[in-house]
Amino acid sequence: MHCRKCHQTAAFNMRHHKLALCQDHYLEWFVAQTQKTIERYKMFGRDDKVLVAVSGGKDSLALWDVLLQLGYQADGLYIGQGIDGGIGYSDLSRQKIDIFIEQHTGVKLHVVDVDQVYGQTIPQVADQHRASKPCSACGLIKRHIMNRVALEEGYTCLTTGHNLDDEAAVLFLNTLRWQTQYLARQSPILEATHPGLARKAKPFCRFYERETAAYAIMRGLDYLYAECPYAVGSTTITYKNLLNELEDAQPGAKLHFYLSFLSARDAGFLDVVTEDVVLNSCDNCGQPTTSPGLCAFCRLWQNRSIGKDTHVIPVSVSLVGTPVMPVGEEIY
Repeated sequence: MHCRKCHQTAAFNMRHHKLALCQDHYLEWFVAQTQKTIERYKMFGRDDKVLVAVSGGKDSLALWDVLLQLGYQADGLYIGQGIDGGIGYSDLSRQKIDIFIEQHTGVKLHVVDVDQVYGQTIPQVADQHRASKPCSACGLIKRHIMNRVALEEGYTCLTTGHNLDDEAAVLFLNTLRWQTQYLARQSPILEATHPGLARKAKPFCRFYERETAAYAIMRGLDYLYAECPYAVGSTTITYKNLLNELEDAQPGAKLHFYLSFLSARDAGFLDVVTEDVVLNSCDNCGQPTTSPGLCAFCRLWQNRSIGKDTHVIPVSVSLVGTPVMPVGEEIY
């Protein structure tokens, strides 16, 4: 098989696009397609400050790498979760990010270590609440911290490395359960509908997972191959496997499923979801919440006697690419 552009031996074939490319042209195509997605959904511009949530995996590191290549003001945010899983998962994640920083001169990284800031790792929090897995607590804590750091540090947009496989699996789940409120919010770009919410974007939403993996490998990015130990047996992975079977039989099925949903959404298909969500300010941290009093994040920690002044410890910005730890005193 030959590259469509230069007729050299192809390094990667995309059946759904009927497109095979050599390594150089694939990398060029991937970066260009990311820029097109950013422009198509009006995610952010050249003058905007962009925060990239990085985990050490292929998607987030590839996203950071591409945004830097495109010349955006893109800084990273790493949240230390304290997950071991028998492999030192969180430590390995951080090591991969440190390697990335060494290879990209002058990048900036924010670091929030959950254990150092709050006194417990995410698995410990889940165990305290007798949860079989920490996934729910993990998602809640990460969303809170990402939103807080993006706002406090003045970022225009918070970006994540969610790919097409992620988006299609969530869409499949919400469609099966007909979760109209969640369907109405699923989008490549989530606007800040409240002063306490950061704008969020997913520049990789149209890339298959194998495409981001191919980019990371061809670029020589040293990323963490292992999945989170707690992801084994998750519902999302089950749906991803089902969609992969469909994709094998019908190349392009996942992309068509997702893009057709976005077209229907933009055409007003979900306009029937008219329930207005009233957001309050959390009595403790001040972040938006649908509940009166404390938000879900603060309720998670309320058994540790949080006080009125509790908030996420701010992080400072690295000027020369050195990861920076949270500053300030622990207040629990």
